[in-house]
Amino acid sequence: VVPRSRTDLARSAVAMAVAAGATRPDVSSESAIRDAILQARSIGYSTGPSGAHLVRLFERWGIADAIAPRTVQASPGVPVGTLVARGDVELGFQQWSELMHLPGIDVIGLLPPEIQVETVFSAAVCTASNSPAAVKALLSFLASPQADATKRRHGMASASARA
Repeated sequence: VVPRSRTDLARSAVAMAVAAGATRPDVSSESAIRDAILQARSIGYSTGPSGAHLVRLFERWGIADAIAPRTVQASPGVPVGTLVARGDVELGFQQWSELMHLPGIDVIGLLPPEIQVETVFSAAVCTASNSPAAVKALLSFLASPQADATKRRHGMASASARA
């Protein structure tokens, strides 16, 4: 990687989903999310950063052991929303960008700020690149406000924005 070429491109926040038409639990606060998890028949989460964050939340809240029999970690490459749509889990947590376009689910909303975690997507110029100037120009464009509308359409925000 070319030194100092890393460019933050986009941020993606964690959201909660239920099956389409299902009752929507309150997602307005940390305690509401905790209560929804404790009351849920089953909870799905990803193998990615959002899943690791949820596991830490469960531990911090002191509920990890109590809910362990009801938690399902999606296999790598399987969107949590697929588990929700099939009825395998009642509540699903994953990056909003991964959930928002899946059929059969309703994305209830983002985790509240006090428990939100964002994944920052970055890229850099590879030292083996045949066209480092073109790569740098592409990264500059992708990080620019001109690309923000596309990011929003896909459930992400500018890397400089905060949820």
